Amino acid sequence: MEVTVRDSAVPPSDMVSSVARALRVLEVVGESPTGLSPKQIARRCDITIAAAYRMLRTLAHQGYVMRRADGAYTLGLAVADRFRELVSAMRGPAEVGTVLRRASAEIGYSHYLGSFVDGRIAITAVAEGFRSPHVEDLVPGFDEGAHATALGKNLLATLDQAQRERYLKEHGMRAFTQATLRSHTALDADIAAGMRRGMQVEIGQFRPGVACASVSVQTAGDLSQRFVVACALPAVDLVKQAPMIRERLHATARTLQAALNAPLTAAHGAAAA
Repeated sequence: MEVTVRDSAVPPSDMVSSVARALRVLEVVGESPTGLSPKQIARRCDITIAAAYRMLRTLAHQGYVMRRADGAYTLGLAVADRFRELVSAMRGPAEVGTVLRRASAEIGYSHYLGSFVDGRIAITAVAEGFRSPHVEDLVPGFDEGAHATALGKNLLATLDQAQRERYLKEHGMRAFTQATLRSHTALDADIAAGMRRGMQVEIGQFRPGVACASVSVQTAGDLSQRFVVACALPAVDLVKQAPMIRERLHATARTLQAALNAPLTAAHGAAAA
């Protein structure tokens, strides 16, 4: 199976420039939580001030930006609405969220579902646990650091070596901590050890003092149909409780597989009837 550059990374021949500029305005506004003036937005987007005003008025009318009393613009509530819809779509069946929350409540550690989204390894669902360190980056849609997280390693393990090398070449191997693996050879060896262990792990490779463990939910089919489940916990807890964590993750994976396949099974049953 070929792993290619995302379609969205290649500009279409019929790209609508005005739409692209409006989205760039949204990105620029989003990068500044304190707000930006229309002149600042125009300069950063390399558009005229008149064009910036037109786009901002349209985006404000639709709720995607808000104009403050001082004239600066920030993101609007419609962005939050779209994010909630994205989280729901990425999570899949509602039962998936129930399974993750139950698993998190039982052992107290945050649980994550991961898959390939538009060719990138991403977190698609999260259930926070009270015993896990809070890692602000680990939210639905997070698609960085596949080489530094157990969730990412598990999905990378579903690729053959050539596919994995292409993925890592495209997305890089950023050093999140001093323990982050930076070479393909070291990562391949780590993934192979995880496959023998029956659980991918990382300790302090993404955040100091934080560990992550992950097992497969399903690994066959198209990239978008491959899922893994992971939990994050203090590094010392993983060292002490690795066998228990592996057992609980595998149990959760079996329940998640049933939840993810339930709509497909129901659809086939309805078609047969």
